[in-house]
Amino acid sequence: MTASTPAAKKLFIKTYGCQMNVYDSQRMAEAMGAEGYVLTEDQADADMVLLNTCHIREKAAEKLYSDLGRLKPLKAARPDLKIGVAGCVAQAEGAEIIRRMPLVDLVVGPQTYHRLPAMARGEIPAIQTDFPEEDKFDHLPAARATRRAPAAFLTVQEGCDKFCAFCVVPYTRGAEVSRPAEHILSEARDLVARGVREITLLGQNVNGWHGTGTGGEWGFGRLIRALGELAGLDRIRYTTSHPNDMGDDLIAAHRDVPQLMPYLHLPVQSGSDRILKAMNRKHTAQQYLRLIDRIREARPDILLTSDFIVGFPGETDQDHRDTLDLIEKVGFAMAYSFRYSPRPGTPAFDRPEVDPAVADARLQELQALLTRQQKAVQQDMVGRTVGVLFEKAGREPGQMIGKSDYLHSVFVQTDAVQVGDLRAVRIVESAANSLRGELVA
Repeated sequence: MTASTPAAKKLFIKTYGCQMNVYDSQRMAEAMGAEGYVLTEDQADADMVLLNTCHIREKAAEKLYSDLGRLKPLKAARPDLKIGVAGCVAQAEGAEIIRRMPLVDLVVGPQTYHRLPAMARGEIPAIQTDFPEEDKFDHLPAARATRRAPAAFLTVQEGCDKFCAFCVVPYTRGAEVSRPAEHILSEARDLVARGVREITLLGQNVNGWHGTGTGGEWGFGRLIRALGELAGLDRIRYTTSHPNDMGDDLIAAHRDVPQLMPYLHLPVQSGSDRILKAMNRKHTAQQYLRLIDRIREARPDILLTSDFIVGFPGETDQDHRDTLDLIEKVGFAMAYSFRYSPRPGTPAFDRPEVDPAVADARLQELQALLTRQQKAVQQDMVGRTVGVLFEKAGREPGQMIGKSDYLHSVFVQTDAVQVGDLRAVRIVESAANSLRGELVA
């Protein structure tokens, strides 16, 4: 480095929560990279610390303030250190974050992080939590031509118009917005050119995507078909979906597009029609079950995962049994399940809660059933040959780890593959949350 070349500034990002936040953190890093920042894994060595927050889980704001408290000694030692809060807690809390924690320099919501460089330069106010009319993706810098991991996320849709009674997303991410098809295809082509073989399409309501494309408006199934035509893109996934947006074109894509993996995360939340109505889910348990039948008819080997909220206000023992009955009928490969926790600003926030002890007991019963189903599905994989995209080396010497077509983590003892290889693997053993396999010659 010559005397005239300034040292690169260093950026540390901590990402909380969902895959969309992982994607957003990558884009924020690219935006700040255009300002001369490089990523560091050492928070103490950073010139800027960004906390990219999530508001879905319980006590999200408290966790943020706890993490900010731990940054006080670092800020005191280095007053020039910039500390920023991004993401959904930033959107929800706004100026309150700086009021409670004056060490924070920047607060930026998930729809305005394209303004982060100007905020860092002091050209615009330090709080940016509006829902701008401009598309942030149009203002973000082009990704640098660096080699990428073999699997990547790609946001295609943001926000949600469903207004489920328990959910903060419409208030922190805003109304549904779908990116134009060509913008998505262009980013996908760039990812493939940088070594990506698997893309997971992201959205708060991803299968509700309806963007402009050649000839007019496209549905999500058509977008997947177009992505399936990209040379070098071997795998396509998407998350998170709403049952009401599983249209005929998307179900047909599961049948017709070989790159679309046989895995679907389709949250149902409850098996009780009474609770589903209270949640404002706008579908019934039977409608969900009929939809599952249609999906499995199109792709018989598909594995299904879901989300469940236990102890939603007003839930009775019968409502709980209805949920267990739905789980028994579907047979899930895995599911995320949580005890209901109220979120300020949501319609269900002030409703009387179920006794915590009762809700905990129901959650344990539900999780025990889901665990039995998960073990059965994984055991059924033993003896089968699946495709595995290898993503990293394992902890043991000579061990490689990858994801199967069905999104299972697969461990293989081999020195014959590299990161990015897609190989046939025969499954020989099922562990608690992973599989062990052997390469097929």
